[in-house]
This record gives sequence, structure tokens and C-alpha cells, in this order.
Amino acid sequence: MIAACLTLTGATVTPVLRLASAIAGLDAVSAPPDGPSWAPAPITTAGLRSVATAGDGEYKLHTTGGDVTFLPGVNLGGTTPGYQPGEMSITAARYRSWFAAMSWLGIRVVRIYTIHPPAFYRELAAYNRANPERPLYLMHGVYPPDESYIQRRNLYDKAVTEAFRREIRDAVGAAAGDLVRAARPGRPGGRWDADVTPWLLGWIVGAELDPYAAAGSDRRNRHAPPVHGRYFTATGRASPTERWLAARMDELAGLVAARGLSQPIAFVNRPATDPLRHPAEPLEDEDLLQLDANRVRATAAWPAGTFASYHAYPYYPDFQRYENLGPDPYAGYLAALRRHHGDLPILVTEFGVPSALGSAHNGPLDRSQGEHSEQQAMAIDARLLRLIHDAGLAGGFLFEWADEWFRSTWNTAWHQDRERRQLWHDPLTAEQHFGLIAMDPAGQPDAPARFLIDDEDARPAHRVTATVDESYAWLRIGLGKSPPGTVTLGFDVLPEMTGTPAPGSEDRWSDAAFTLDLVAHTGQAYLRQALDPLPLDFRMPVSARGAAPAGWRRFELVVGKRPTELVNAGDLRYGSWQADSRALWHLDGDYLVVRVPWGLLGYADPSAHEVGVPRVSAAGVATLTTQISPGVGVTVSASGTDQQVGEITWVNWNRPYWTERLKAGAARFRDAALDVVTTS
Repeated sequence: MIAACLTLTGATVTPVLRLASAIAGLDAVSAPPDGPSWAPAPITTAGLRSVATAGDGEYKLHTTGGDVTFLPGVNLGGTTPGYQPGEMSITAARYRSWFAAMSWLGIRVVRIYTIHPPAFYRELAAYNRANPERPLYLMHGVYPPDESYIQRRNLYDKAVTEAFRREIRDAVGAAAGDLVRAARPGRPGGRWDADVTPWLLGWIVGAELDPYAAAGSDRRNRHAPPVHGRYFTATGRASPTERWLAARMDELAGLVAARGLSQPIAFVNRPATDPLRHPAEPLEDEDLLQLDANRVRATAAWPAGTFASYHAYPYYPDFQRYENLGPDPYAGYLAALRRHHGDLPILVTEFGVPSALGSAHNGPLDRSQGEHSEQQAMAIDARLLRLIHDAGLAGGFLFEWADEWFRSTWNTAWHQDRERRQLWHDPLTAEQHFGLIAMDPAGQPDAPARFLIDDEDARPAHRVTATVDESYAWLRIGLGKSPPGTVTLGFDVLPEMTGTPAPGSEDRWSDAAFTLDLVAHTGQAYLRQALDPLPLDFRMPVSARGAAPAGWRRFELVVGKRPTELVNAGDLRYGSWQADSRALWHLDGDYLVVRVPWGLLGYADPSAHEVGVPRVSAAGVATLTTQISPGVGVTVSASGTDQQVGEITWVNWNRPYWTERLKAGAARFRDAALDVVTTS
């Protein structure tokens, strides 16, 4: 962790930071430079104390070193690998380590979406008391616990509203160290006894709203009464949804004011529901509903004010590709938001790109939702933070602190067993790779590498070792002093399935194949047509697919439906994993080293040996079924010889093992976070 020592020099208090962290790679990042104190210096207005205020186009964090007017932050989820989001699995020790690392990386604000367990608040308060000149500030979210409004198309449903009101009360109590509640599915329980309000700089209520459901709720509740609360009011043009949000914000403000405090409050918004119209947007639901923070205003009784909060990414929705937003569409979009909101401060409370092998959406200027190495993703994230600052906005919070294994992405979600997704880490699922911190699979402790073959006279491979972890099957293949120019690796995952031989082979048993050019350093992954998962996502003519032998398909992902766009996720990059986190193979002397993502083998859940087998109805509708695989039979084909070298086997697991690591290139984001802090 980071410890702060205070050295008195006359009247000056200089913080000196030292690092001792369990996060691999963090020690390679130099300590943040000395600078003005970040210690809170709250102001009092009308009897309410505020460490931050929003208004007149600025969001000000009041510190002893001056008012900070741009806030670099990070979003923190509640899980670690192996857990679903509601299980809140982060330990006190890990919070302690993470808070220290965040400060080391120049992050000033941690944003949470919902109430965390008591350990979060205790450790945050303890860290800030131990580091009074370099505290970590908190942006607290309140997530609606009942999302049945989506089915009912009614935000005003009594159960939905009352559940949210209770959660608001609990969140205020948790932040103030004044809450006791029992645990229930999806929410933590215990005794919250640590007061973090000295470092609480704001609230963001709600979640990204389903546009169809909210639009239906607006029609149902078009006669909902106006909201003129003591602290928040909805303007006359406010929609029923905006009125409902204003009422919740007013309730939150009342609970906070009762404790003598006032903090800026906003609601969650995103480009798909922003107040601007986007006629170039090709998908109706991405411009169906408009929510406008200008229509929910703080009254004079709420001195901390309000702001606009956006989850804004550079690749989605598609209007960023088709509107005339200037040479940098993301910068142009931010400028349009600022023009619209006028003197209302704007925080981009989610942004970033994932360092994933797979992609889920194409973006302008190579800022797609995936297909980035770690170095590329970190460089893009740093650039986006600078763009947010240069656009005159008030802050940018990176999504997210650590990779989360449970997350799904629309173009791989239907390929997988949803109930066990958190037990393995998929390189093809973009949403699992947004973190500054990589959560790397460590492999099961009872699954060491073992020989599939060890015979100096065998050809084309004389020695093959294999192992598995929660992301890959690994192979190290000895090819001898004179390796062939091309190799096909065949993978038999379902013994009963046979068909046309894999490219470059006469092996009819393999169900997945890697074709590798050892000279040109190129490669392609294929799956048997019967295992191709793409029909689960989108019905597409064969003519739209990449070239492949009869009976086989390239491993491709849909990244756009209108127009139809594909990405060749089976393009096998050559190189070391350290140089390019997307690389899947390289030569190491006489050895061919390969790591095979489970998805490229057709697995829906490797932890339970489940292979996904799409079933297509007569109407052309595909559904996922699964079959149990005994393991992965490996064939090495080269120079006209097909050599079955053995089978990769493993034991089912219900607990994943993993390690933490600062992603390659993260220092660039740290540098940007230090550069953009603005103090008036």
C-alpha cells in the first residue's frame, strides 16, 4: 500500500509517498510528484457543509490547496473473479491495497454504483485519515434494486419506487456510518460504522434506463404531478421520467441535509438517452428517449447544486460515425453536450476502451470496443481523458478499475453458459477487459503442465506439453531443428463429431483448427460449421462471411447490425504476450508456443467441459445447446503428416484462481490523470 509521511518545513506540510503493493507492475510507475494538498476544506452555506459544489459551469472540490475544477476518477465494481455482481466479494485487505494504488496512479475520485459492504467505508476512511494530504474522494451511486419497471414499463410502479426510496435511505446511512441491515440476495448486510462524508463529493442516482420501458412509462404517466421539492424541482417541460428522477433526488437531498451536509446530486445518463437528437443514428432505440439534466434543477436551499452525468464512450452509439461532429467525433460530441447544458457542469462518469482480443463495436479513429492491446487501450484512455478536460468538462471517470469476469457482451453472451460465466475469463468478451488492473487467470493448482508426447523420433512434433487455465489451453510444441513452413493444429472437442478435414490436414475428427504460417507469422482460427456461434447473434448469409473451406467457418464476431459488420476474431496474431496482449502464438527457438482461447474451441463453459452447439430451427432461429466434452484431442499436421499427439484433460472447477497486475501502458493514463488536474 502507499503510506504517507508528513515532514514539517516551517509552515509547509509536504506529503512523502512510498509504495508497497501486491499489484504486480505498480512498482514500475514512479511516485506522484509533490503538489498542493488535497485535504478537504469544506465551505458552509445556509447551515449546510459542502466539500464540493456544482454551478456556473464548474464542479469545485474544495481543498486546502485550492478549488480543484477537474476531477480524474475511476469506477469501482463490487466483485472479484468467480463472483456475480451482487455478491460483493472484495475483501478489506484488497480495498486497502486498491485505494493506495489508485492514489499512486493519480486518481482523485473513486466512484461506486451502489452500497458496498462495511469494509469499503472503513478502509476508505482509514486510508484517508492515514493520508490526510492525499485522500481519495468518493462519488457514491444509488442503484435501483427493483428493475421490474422494464417488464411493467412503469417507473411509477409502487414497488419499484419504494424499493428505490429505501435504497436511497440506506445509501445515506452507509456513507455516514449509520446503518445496520440484513444481507439479502444482491445486496450486502452488516453494520456500517465508518463516516466517509468528509470526503464525499457527490451522488449519482439511478442506472442506464431502458429506452422502450421508460418511453412506455412516460406514456402511462403523462399526467404525473409536477415536482417542486424543497431541494430539487422539475421544470415545466420535464418528462414523467425526469419528474420521477427529480423526486428521488429531492428525497436524497433531504436525507443528506438532515445531517447538516450538501453534496452535488445528478442522475445517470448516456448518449442513447441524451437530450440531443441524432437523425443519423441507424438504430431506433438509440435515439428513442431524451433525458435532460437541464430540466431537473437544484433550488437555492441546496447549495451544492447539481450536474449532468454521462456514460460516454467513443464507439457507441453509431451516430458518432455518421454525424458531422468534426475531425474527432468524440470531442465533437462532448462539445455538443457542453453547448446544450450551458452553465450546468458535466462529468463523463464512464469512458474508456477494452484491451480485449474480441471487439463488440467499431468506432471512429480506431477507438473500437475491443481489438486493442493493453498498451493501445491505455494510450486511448489517456487521450480520452485529455479530450474530456480540453472540452471544458468537469471530470472524467475511467471505466473501470479492475477487469470483471462476470461481464457479458452482446456478441458473445449467447455463446456462453450465463450461470457460470464468472468462473472463466474470456479474451473474446470485450466487456471483461476494461480495467486498469488485469485480473489474470492463474490456473487450477492441481493442473500442472504435462507431456502429451515426448519422443525424439516423432514428427512433425517430438515433444508437446499442455496445460490449461481459466482463459486458455496452452501448448508448447517442439518441432525440431528444421521446422515446417506451415502447421495446422487440430482440436477435437466432441469425439462423435466428424466431417471435412481441417485446412492443411486430412484429420476428419478435429472440430476447431489453427492454421499457422511459421514464415509469414500469420494464422487463422476455424470452427466446424456445426459449432459456429455466430448464428446465435445474427442471421447472416454465407456470402457475408470470410473465406473458409466447405464445412468450416472463420471465427468471426458481429460488431454491427445496421449495416452488418463483422470482425475476424480468429485472426491469430503473432508475438509475445508481453509485447501484445492479443498475441496467441510465437516461436521460441525450436518450439511453437500457442495459447488457445476457450471460445475459439467452441466452449460455452470450460469450467464444466461444456461445448456450445447451436441448434437452428426451420424458421432459422438459433438457440444454444451444450454437450459435455471429455477434453481436447490435439493433432499436429505438417508436410503431409497428421500426428495425433494426445489429449488435453482437466478437472471441472467451481473456483477460479487469479492474480492482479497493472496493465502494460497504464503509466500513460497515470500521466494524463496528473496533467489534467486543474486547481483554481
